[in-house]
Amino acid sequence: MSLRRFFYTSRARNLAALAAVAVVTVLLAFLALYHREDMVAPKYSANVFLPGLAEALNAGEVTHIHIASKSGAFDIAFVPAKGWVMVDRSNYPASFEMVKQTLVALAALETVEPKTDSPELYRYVGLDAPPKGAGVAVTLSSDKGKVLADLILGKEVPRGDDAIGLFVRKAGDKQSWLVKSPADFKTNAADWMDKTVVAVDRARIASITVEPASGPAYTVKRATPKDESFAVTPLPKGRELSYAGAGDSAATTLSDFAFDDIKPAMAVDFTGAAHMTVRSFDGLTVTLDIAALGAEHWVRVMASAEPGYPAAAKEALAINTHASAWAFKLPPYKASLYAPPLESLLKPKA
Repeated sequence: MSLRRFFYTSRARNLAALAAVAVVTVLLAFLALYHREDMVAPKYSANVFLPGLAEALNAGEVTHIHIASKSGAFDIAFVPAKGWVMVDRSNYPASFEMVKQTLVALAALETVEPKTDSPELYRYVGLDAPPKGAGVAVTLSSDKGKVLADLILGKEVPRGDDAIGLFVRKAGDKQSWLVKSPADFKTNAADWMDKTVVAVDRARIASITVEPASGPAYTVKRATPKDESFAVTPLPKGRELSYAGAGDSAATTLSDFAFDDIKPAMAVDFTGAAHMTVRSFDGLTVTLDIAALGAEHWVRVMASAEPGYPAAAKEALAINTHASAWAFKLPPYKASLYAPPLESLLKPKA
């Protein structure tokens, strides 16, 4: 055999050997990785976190919801002939949509993986029990007092899908879980109140007569719905508006009526209250009484309709049915829109 032939033959054998070694190495690495993943893979499968709750909902067994957090506690209950009500707010109507969303979401909670079972670590995931801890306790029960679900909600975590990641644990159980939920959970009482009190779009409003708690009364008005801005009348002699649309904000008070809390109207002293009378082009009149009690502003709402406007009469009846017995606490950022003094709409005196 020539030296050249021997060289090429030896080289081929070496390359083949190296290739074989490489294949074996890759195979061993793959098997090692597979074995490692198998060892660290979860030894559980996804499960419904609150088994039996869906069946209880379908059977109509859930009639009471108790929610407690650092900021306080409140109760929602189903009352025959009234529906869901805010027990702590003199049975003010609760939002049926909020009740439905919450109960359905709780029944749909699905485990993702177990988390800590060490109480000293709960604070990192928001699962310390209230009122001292940051967790939110939710208890569902029947009209006979049977507890159907009792859990603590913790921090939310981002997920890559439409679901919401949430740390939870069952009350009295040390084991915590990461679960996925189809919706978030509202823990502020204001979010549970039925907000369908009054809604009159700005496009409908013809005039607003304003009687502030102090200072002269005035009217904000326009002749037709096509008029963009509202005129303010009467203006003091020699004075002018701070800008052309200074009176327009009053027209938005009923298009986006919002409140943070409620009380029975008889529990609020409306002596010396300011007043607003809102009239629409289609026959509806809504009267607002605004009482300033310290830093809080409470509103009483009443409605009526002009003769010959049946749709407005129906709307007024709906407003009064829902609102007449109640006083509504305005959010601080809204209070200045209700019956502001005329002086606040004018340019400073020269």
